[in-house]
Amino acid sequence: MKQRILIPLSAAVLTIGVFLACKKDTSDTGTASAAISSLNCASATFSAAATINVAYNATASVPYTGGNGVAYSAGTAITSTGVTGLTATLTSGTLTNSTGNLVYTITGTPASSGTAAFAISFGGQSCSLSLIVNAAGSTSATVTALNCSSAVLSSTATINTAYTGTASVPYTGGNGVSYTAGTAITSTGVTGLTATLVAGTLASGAGNITYNISGTPTTAGTAAFAITFGGQTCSFSLTVSSTTASCSSLSGVAKVVCLANTFLATLSTSQQSTVVLTLNLTNAKRWSNLPCALSCRNGLLFSSLSSTQQAAALALIQAASGTGTGEGYDEFNMIRSADDYLGQTASGYSSGNYVIAFLGTPSTTGKWMLQFGGHHYAQNITYDAGVVTSITPLHEAVEPKGSFTYNGTTYAGPMATEQSVMADMLASFSSTELASAKLSTTFSDCLMIPGSTTNTFPTTKQGIKVSTLSTAAQAKVLAAMAPWVNDLDAASAASFMTIYQNELANTYVSYSGNSSGTPGSASTFLNANTDYVRIDGPSVWIEFICQNGVVLSGIHYHTVMRDHNRDYIGL
Repeated sequence: MKQRILIPLSAAVLTIGVFLACKKDTSDTGTASAAISSLNCASATFSAAATINVAYNATASVPYTGGNGVAYSAGTAITSTGVTGLTATLTSGTLTNSTGNLVYTITGTPASSGTAAFAISFGGQSCSLSLIVNAAGSTSATVTALNCSSAVLSSTATINTAYTGTASVPYTGGNGVSYTAGTAITSTGVTGLTATLVAGTLASGAGNITYNISGTPTTAGTAAFAITFGGQTCSFSLTVSSTTASCSSLSGVAKVVCLANTFLATLSTSQQSTVVLTLNLTNAKRWSNLPCALSCRNGLLFSSLSSTQQAAALALIQAASGTGTGEGYDEFNMIRSADDYLGQTASGYSSGNYVIAFLGTPSTTGKWMLQFGGHHYAQNITYDAGVVTSITPLHEAVEPKGSFTYNGTTYAGPMATEQSVMADMLASFSSTELASAKLSTTFSDCLMIPGSTTNTFPTTKQGIKVSTLSTAAQAKVLAAMAPWVNDLDAASAASFMTIYQNELANTYVSYSGNSSGTPGSASTFLNANTDYVRIDGPSVWIEFICQNGVVLSGIHYHTVMRDHNRDYIGL
């Protein structure tokens, strides 16, 4: 979903350059050019191996990030250097709105063995694509680089406990040749373990080799394995802990921190450096309501995690989230499934494009932020000295708004509760109170747009002051806040609800649209495009709006929760 710039549709305002939410950004000066933020030739793969003096016809798949969703035409032939006699030609296609691959067709007859290099440029980025050309009759597996620092271990080990696991070591420049199993490599540092290469066949380009690790580590620390393969050497490491890590006996922030560290222990060194970032305002504001994966977010994509790593990430998110049915962790998973459902119809939507990141180092004593989410979910929780100090910004949305079935499972409307409590609140107002709360402005999205780094809260409260409402209506206002607050763990949710309840009298409610809204009839509110409602307190800020569907017909919901005093707290 592409971001739009919110502009109130008041008759008194001339709207210039309106961008509709979930639509592609366009310009009145012409069609946008294909653009990407990075091109990774080192991770390219080839559909076949090449051999000297043998006609070659294959494809190269080159990964990119930060695609802008624009179509592009076929390129002109690029002549190889080093090993000559080959050309690479870009195949036409359409970029995704996040990560993807460019495809080049490579043809010709390589004149020598070695490396055929192709200098490619696309979308404002350049890199050199390398194809290994084997000598005639070559049977030796070779690679141009081994990356032990990015090795992925299936699990951590524990002192004096029998261990069985695997290490996946990335390589580049594979020559497409098969290789046999290796001999056991003895660990150094922490002893008692061996690593043995598993037989396989190299990709033509980038891939991974796998080692089976077994044994019983004799001490805690780091077990190192010096490996040599395909003409390259490096050393990968396995962490051995002193005690069995268990977070089940902990609770609250202590459990969250324990699970965060458990997740980190499943990652490679390079993955850890990607997921743990500096806690600053720039990083904290990298969240969005667009299907833009890592081009607008921090951290690691779920699709890049192994099953063990993803299970550890989800265990952490579950501990940080509410446990109620349809709220917290349950709602997060339903919204992710809704994206998978959309992905059956449109590209760019997937639960694999959701992310997790830490700003600062997880700790019960220091300050750090947990970020997780994706297209229709963004959670930013700040912890300081073992206490949750901020639960905003929070973005939740869903398309479709009602029930849907994906992979044989039927999901109830993930945000049905949010719509229901807001409609109940408005229906509890009298005709006079509704008239006082209604705004003349029409909205096309939330005012505090998800992901915006420039929007600011209005300086003047609008609508009706809660202290002027009936006791029953005031209770409905407080109840309307709960589904958003209850997305957090129970202890933190209770703390923030107390704050918002103490400020309830000075909170305001306003709404727009809802032309069919009738006092006493909740079903007449929040049903049509641009139906909008806002709760604005001394601290709390919640917006809910109905929008036309983007991928599907009908209405879908957008919401945002902010806090006047605690957004990006202390940054």
